[in-house]
Amino acid sequence: MTPEFAYFLKVNVAFILLYAFYRLFFYKDTFFKLRRTILLAFFGVSLLYPLMNIQDWIREQEPMVEVIQMYSAILPETTITPGNVPETNWHDLLLSGVSYLYWGGVIALLLRFLVQLGSILLLARQSEVALIRNVRVHLLDKPAGPFSFFRLVFLHPGCHSEKEIDEILTHECTHVDQWHSIDVILCELVSIICWVNPFVWLLKREVRHNLEYLADDTVLESGYDSRSYQYHLLGLAHTNKSAASLSNNFNMLHLKNRISMMNKKRSRSIGRTKYLIFIPVVGALLILSNVDALARITDELAESTFADVLLPDAILPFPVASHVAPGEKREEYVLSEEGAEAVKRARNQIFTVVEVMPEFPGGQGALLKFLKTNVKYPESAMKEGIEGRVSCSFVVGKDGVISDAEVIRGVSPALDEEALRVVNSMPVWSPGKQRGEAVNVKYTVPVTFRLSGGEKKTSSRIAKRQIKEIDTSGRIFTVVQHMPEFPGGQALLLKYLATRIKYPVIAQENGIQGRVSCSFVVDTDGSLKDIKVVRGIDPSLDKEAVRVIREMPKWNPGVQNDMAVAVKYTVPVTFRLQ
Repeated sequence: MTPEFAYFLKVNVAFILLYAFYRLFFYKDTFFKLRRTILLAFFGVSLLYPLMNIQDWIREQEPMVEVIQMYSAILPETTITPGNVPETNWHDLLLSGVSYLYWGGVIALLLRFLVQLGSILLLARQSEVALIRNVRVHLLDKPAGPFSFFRLVFLHPGCHSEKEIDEILTHECTHVDQWHSIDVILCELVSIICWVNPFVWLLKREVRHNLEYLADDTVLESGYDSRSYQYHLLGLAHTNKSAASLSNNFNMLHLKNRISMMNKKRSRSIGRTKYLIFIPVVGALLILSNVDALARITDELAESTFADVLLPDAILPFPVASHVAPGEKREEYVLSEEGAEAVKRARNQIFTVVEVMPEFPGGQGALLKFLKTNVKYPESAMKEGIEGRVSCSFVVGKDGVISDAEVIRGVSPALDEEALRVVNSMPVWSPGKQRGEAVNVKYTVPVTFRLSGGEKKTSSRIAKRQIKEIDTSGRIFTVVQHMPEFPGGQALLLKYLATRIKYPVIAQENGIQGRVSCSFVVDTDGSLKDIKVVRGIDPSLDKEAVRVIREMPKWNPGVQNDMAVAVKYTVPVTFRLQ
């Protein structure tokens, strides 16, 4: 599916859902101005929401990226079968026919739109202009229904009495003053692009009707008699229509709906609150639109890590020898050099997900223990205070042997080299299996290097010296190469909390104790912001935990690629009674 078709599909699905939403909640109320706003919002949301995605956010999440790299989907295979006579591709022919039909409809409707627009402009140019009731009116030379288009008002005065002219001008001036023609043009253009979707035409009809409701409401509020005005509309029901449907017509069809709406009891003001339901509907559309974001990123990561596997495309038929008995005849094949190479690649295919994944001897727990006991922290990295997570990928062969180990997300040359050494020294794994056969499987393992105690003091000072620039994009990370640090390290952070916390008296009296988890953002300059309780116990304990964190000194900021960045951090504050 191409991105253009995916966008077109999402737009039309939104129009279907939003029309159903409109009919369910707003169809019968009399908040015409709010209805105009919500209807225009439908068009805006439908056209824009498919363009909003969360792919960039997903790429910034290091744990999620590693999961994708570990469990990315298998690339599609292309099978080419030998044959001399090309087969007719009915699928492509059908798609081509549908495409030509769609674009033919778009061109036809666009031409109709331009003809209607041109006819209105030509009529305005050829007609005489007169000032009636202080309104600039283009006089029609033959009987026709009154209408307006942007600032142009068209009328045949000879067909109407003085009172009727007053009602008509009040109606049409409402269209002019409130720029209703913008709504009409927008609906026309969208219905041209989405002409195959009947719900777009239904929404367009609702927009046009609501504009007439607005103008009718203005006429009645101006003091004109409701019954007389309705008879006037009925008298114009069989009058010739205006030059083009782009205009706002005084005697537009569906008079039954207009008269019914004029006689309808006004909706109560409290009913306006239901329009807030539109906000979660937009959120739901965004969620539905981004369901495929993770899948798209998975494909991108897989394409950047693994190569496509091509099946044989050069299989040549070999003629059957004439001396072989008919019953023994069979068609044999010989491979060209390209075909033989393709077969070799196919046999060495590397999978990423199989029915039975490869396993370290003893399981996941044994793998973690192996890494913990075999990784040796490089002295150069310890002296420089470098720490972080190195992600290594490798292939577990059909015989369980590790090969093609490489670093796909590194920290420093010393740590990367040590991680590769440990990965290459792994024992033979249990191979992965697909359809009962052992296959090559690509696997990803994160190797974490973390300093402790006094070594971290050096780490914070070095990280600070390595800052070459400051991130000004406003992004907030959760995991970075050098995490933010309290001045002096973890030990001093615990000491600070123990000495600064004042146990609230009311909590002591009620015997309340437990752990309050607080999150905050360590900004690029080390200051703390966005402090909040993510897991509280009691208002008094929660408030005390926030106070202690707010009074903390500046931290050493987090560092990613020699750049100071904002990092979200969580600290548990424990309250314990003796």
